[in-house]
Amino acid sequence: MSELRQILLSGAEQMDLSLKDQQTEQLLNYLELMTKWNKTYNLSAIRDPQLGVKKHLLDSLSILPYINNGSLLDVGAGAGLPGIVLAIMKPDLSVSVLDSVGKKCRFMQFVKTQLQLDNLSVINERVEVFKPQACFAQITSRAFAEVKKTLKLTRHLLCDNGRYLLMKGDHFSQEEVQGVLITPHQINVPYVSDDRFLLEIQL
Repeated sequence: MSELRQILLSGAEQMDLSLKDQQTEQLLNYLELMTKWNKTYNLSAIRDPQLGVKKHLLDSLSILPYINNGSLLDVGAGAGLPGIVLAIMKPDLSVSVLDSVGKKCRFMQFVKTQLQLDNLSVINERVEVFKPQACFAQITSRAFAEVKKTLKLTRHLLCDNGRYLLMKGDHFSQEEVQGVLITPHQINVPYVSDDRFLLEIQL
């Protein structure tokens, strides 16, 4: 078994997640594509594949238990994290990944085609001017912007009873956000020492 596969499966097991063979292959293929494209397109500061498994794949998998079946938008998706990982893990979930940077969207579109992710939509648009045909039940982001700014830019995209699931480090506690109820969930990501939180917000 390859070292990357071993880290991925062991990390998933520690989070009580079971990966099907096809999902394992897709996740590792996704990381391989990211590593290749990274040489030209600078998609991520992480260049080491082992670190990629830990800080990209396992980090994105860690929020899976909080994701329900309502349509999901990943804002400022970059190379597709966590959106593409969630689309791989939940083939029945409608996932949209949005980024304003064309090269990042071209990469995500390539991944969609290569991995045959029919449930994934790639949107190359600035979030504040994006006008979808339908609202989203869930909006997630990872390293997009501070909470207050994220809510301001995306409020028009969230369904009335929808919720935010924002991935943050421990510095989120210094952010000032008034008038919203934030439920922070501390997330344990195997092999990652940084403190990770998922902020669940319902307006």
